[in-house]
Amino acid sequence: MTSRDALQPYAFVLIPGFSQLGFACALEALSLANRHPGGGPYYRWRVLSETGGPVPAYNGVTIRVDGPLSELERTETIVICAGEDVGKNTSKALINWLRREVRRGMDFGALSSGTYVLALAGLLAGKRVTTHWEYRAALTEILPDVIMETAIFTIDGRVFTTAGGAASMDMMLERIRADHGTELATWVADQMVYTDPRLPDHAQRATLQGRAQVRNGKLAMALQIMENNIEDPLTPDEISTLVELSTRQLERLFAKHIGVSPKRYYLRLRLEKARDLLRQTDLKVTDVCVACGFKSLSHFSKSYRAAYGLSPGLEGGKAQLVWRGGI
Repeated sequence: MTSRDALQPYAFVLIPGFSQLGFACALEALSLANRHPGGGPYYRWRVLSETGGPVPAYNGVTIRVDGPLSELERTETIVICAGEDVGKNTSKALINWLRREVRRGMDFGALSSGTYVLALAGLLAGKRVTTHWEYRAALTEILPDVIMETAIFTIDGRVFTTAGGAASMDMMLERIRADHGTELATWVADQMVYTDPRLPDHAQRATLQGRAQVRNGKLAMALQIMENNIEDPLTPDEISTLVELSTRQLERLFAKHIGVSPKRYYLRLRLEKARDLLRQTDLKVTDVCVACGFKSLSHFSKSYRAAYGLSPGLEGGKAQLVWRGGI
């Protein structure tokens, strides 16, 4: 039996609203590694909260923890587990604790929107990181100095981040492989009935054309062009030229495969980004208007109300990620 001191320790920090799926996938990988019949155990862990009290996940399930934030062992790896309402639930005390502990040299990382917590603590400058796709647009807007990628997980030196959900399993399998070799990581994956672990650059979501079940190459290209040009939208004529079709041909393709005109589809993409920014940041409505390519605030407000049944200002009252410069 391996001595306790020889086991690699982890400290999982749960923030109210965290993703239970992401946390469970990460923890279960470590737990299964300890069951390997050819060696081990390899890891130990504790689960912490700011106060030491139970923490509710976003799905309403409450998890008991081992204790409050305290001084860690220098060999411990910190994992920030977050999800919904992370800005509201990230305190100054948590940020100060995180800065102090990381300064001692341990590895640290985040699941899902926990990336935002690391950024608030000023720990991600110049680092390649990722987060759940739902939070990516918001974090890109409010954290311009952080290198935000679309990967399912990233490992950059001491820092690791993941999109959360099942991607937490991919990231932890990679850490197990780096720690103890491919054989152990493969055994753990088989125990999880996860026979094909994904590489970091695997897409977080199905492509636009995949979600729309598009098989036409020209149409797929047009969809990608729209997604890549939200802040400075192109005209239908410009998009048609780029995909080497006439405007009428492009309109026919959209009508046949998407069911709406190119103009209406493009507007929907821009409004979806606007809704994400309004819900997840404290950006002003005028800033969101510009970020989503609207030249007129009145046009933006009218379009938003028509799509979602309320004004952008009222939607903004639901902000989840909130940049608090004073922390």
